[in-house]
Amino acid sequence: MTGTAALLMSLLMLAAFALAAGGVWLIAMGRDRGKGALMLLAALVMLGNVLIWTL
Repeated sequence: MTGTAALLMSLLMLAAFALAAGGVWLIAMGRDRGKGALMLLAALVMLGNVLIWTL
């Protein structure tokens, strides 16, 4: 994997962790459960993409 690809994978993983944390926080605080669930789903999609690209 080249330097640019590794950088993009790292950024995607950081974004996935941030989305997951934000989604859990929204659901736990009871603010907007729908947006929290969508954030968790987006984090799972990003994680899946990274797993596929690295295989």
